[in-house]
Amino acid sequence: MPYYTIIAGVNGVGKSSLSGVLKTERNDLGYIIDVDKIGTDNNCSPIDAGKTAVGKINQYLSRELSFSQETTLSGQKTEKTIKTAKGKGYSIRLFYIGLNTLDECLKRIENRVEKGGHNIGADDVARRYGKRFDDLIKILPLCDEVRLFDNENGFVEVAEYKNGEIITKGEYKPGWLVDLIGKM
Repeated sequence: MPYYTIIAGVNGVGKSSLSGVLKTERNDLGYIIDVDKIGTDNNCSPIDAGKTAVGKINQYLSRELSFSQETTLSGQKTEKTIKTAKGKGYSIRLFYIGLNTLDECLKRIENRVEKGGHNIGADDVARRYGKRFDDLIKILPLCDEVRLFDNENGFVEVAEYKNGEIITKGEYKPGWLVDLIGKM
């Protein structure tokens, strides 16, 4: 069975960092789509080198290959991709990362830019941060496995989503997780 693995969260939460951690822990992520490296990505097959993220996704789906994608979940593309993948027999996994404040996201983006990384406009980040739970809640029921991580001080798995509910893990419950549960 092929896997569609989604590594999601607002800009600045650490999606690329978690992708790096998962690559060392798992061997079932398939091809990893990193939109920051499109065209320079060495972890893609020769048939799709240089294609856009959407082009790569479509190629992997048509060949029923496992793949992973980082996303903010804004827009409808991820939901459509999940539905297409489900129809082709994929197992859908979501690793969601949260932070407590918009300020923390913006600080991390600023730090990334200072180190030569890419920037994201503060208005875009604020818009995505404001609707992050709506975007997440919309796709939760479509996923076969959901793990939620806090990245306030390193990745800590704080909950999972099963049978229509968020089940917390351990004593630590970051504010964003409490807020998400309140919206469910």
